[in-house]
Amino acid sequence: MINVNNVSLRYGDKKLFEDVNLKFTPGNCYGLIGANGAGKSTFLKVLSGEVEAQSGNVSLSPGERLAVLKQDHFAYEDHQVLETVLMGHEELYAVKQEKDAIYMKGDFSEEDGMRAAELEGEFAEMNGWEAESDAAVLLKGLGIDESLHMLQMGDLAADQKIKVLLAQALFGNPDILLLDEPTNGLDIQAIQWLEEFLINFENTVIVVSHDRHFLNKVCTHIADVDFGKIQIYIGNYDFWYESSQLAAQMAQNDNKKKEEKIKELQNFIARFSANASKSKQATSRKKMLDNITLDDIKPSSRKYPYIAFTPEREIGNDLLRVEGLTKTVSGVKVLDNISFTMNKDDKIALVGKNDIAKTTLFRILAGEIEPDEGTYKWGVTTSQSYFPKDNAAYFENNDLPLVDWLRQYSPEDETETFLRGFLGRMLFSGEEALKKASVLSGGEKVRCMLSKMMLSNANVLMLDEPTNHLDLESITSLNNGLIKFKGSILFTSHDHQFVESIANRLIEITPSGIVDKEMSYDEYVADKKLQKEIAAMYAG
Repeated sequence: MINVNNVSLRYGDKKLFEDVNLKFTPGNCYGLIGANGAGKSTFLKVLSGEVEAQSGNVSLSPGERLAVLKQDHFAYEDHQVLETVLMGHEELYAVKQEKDAIYMKGDFSEEDGMRAAELEGEFAEMNGWEAESDAAVLLKGLGIDESLHMLQMGDLAADQKIKVLLAQALFGNPDILLLDEPTNGLDIQAIQWLEEFLINFENTVIVVSHDRHFLNKVCTHIADVDFGKIQIYIGNYDFWYESSQLAAQMAQNDNKKKEEKIKELQNFIARFSANASKSKQATSRKKMLDNITLDDIKPSSRKYPYIAFTPEREIGNDLLRVEGLTKTVSGVKVLDNISFTMNKDDKIALVGKNDIAKTTLFRILAGEIEPDEGTYKWGVTTSQSYFPKDNAAYFENNDLPLVDWLRQYSPEDETETFLRGFLGRMLFSGEEALKKASVLSGGEKVRCMLSKMMLSNANVLMLDEPTNHLDLESITSLNNGLIKFKGSILFTSHDHQFVESIANRLIEITPSGIVDKEMSYDEYVADKKLQKEIAAMYAG
């Protein structure tokens, strides 16, 4: 158990949170959410002791061990992979090091023998003799092959280092587990393994993530950083989001009878309870949901941008034909004879691990680069708008105020009132509409690029990782806007729920050709036969 007592923290004039009193209990997984800059990662650092609060304290139950997902992927370059995982249990690793050092002595004394015996006892009590096999199981589950376990960390690829550090945090059955964006850099198989691990984990987990599907799968509670406070709610992210929307709606209808509100709440809870899976997390959550009262749900202060794409004209049946596209980037052939036809009403997600191939295809279709071989042709009734993964060229050394930056992309000579109103709906209100384009944060740049796309009134949208840098509120708004879009979409995202809720067709570019399926993303990743075939295509 971890107790937070009257914790307050501010940086300069900015108050992150004040007088926070919380209790995180075993058997529960808490999703820590909040707007960008609200202090989620900082709060995790307060819990771990890395950052000291200005007032109050954090206490663990006596004898409990806390583990943290490390963020420095280069901190263990000279250590073996398996050893790096063992270092996650600091006490066990220290005992092992001291014990091994004694046995390496050339002049082994009686005193050394007594100390070694003590250490052997401590080592056995901490399940030290199973440590390496336990670490190997974690690594294998996350997709790190046994052939890599004795290599140096410096020999691994970046995505493999991420997995090793995650295994390090999970190692040794910690009593409290703090995870900051644990799914970043993970492939879908590793994410699924981690979900199952956390669902069955019997101790305390506190996790920060922008992956709504992940939060929905593993969380029993949501800890919401809002109004300078942190409030814990029962349920997963979707339940928190829907209940906060319901609370806001109820607040606007104060004249409704309380009995009607209670009935609405009961119907709402029944709907969520009925959708619960058979996992232990969901069963536990369902029992808690049944005890919620009207006063337990509260509206949020969150602001959601208004994102809606309105095509100027309807698309004809002839939309896009791609034939034999081939492209080599930095000496590597990333596209090899790629062919497909995009149809009216298609919402195609490019999925899979080859991000460079996906971005290259987008850049070719957007006219930014030429293919080495092959052709593509857009239908005459189409108009395209492109969201690039790297948007730096639109903002670097650009001192235009936002209202003038946006005016460049307005198809008509719109008034400043119109443009300011448009920016206001995208959460750039008042003086923020006059900020220089060059000083925007990553999330602000994305909202500007989405504004540019909305003004285009295009009937085909191409989006390369549009959820990067966005907070959960903006991701939710973009997700809803693309679901409602009446045109066609070609997009890629590592956000599971984003892909599942938008795409009606999936294309994966592998070194041995493409996989093209009209099915949901959940069906795609759950089809073991298909995934085995795809793995073989990557293996060559």
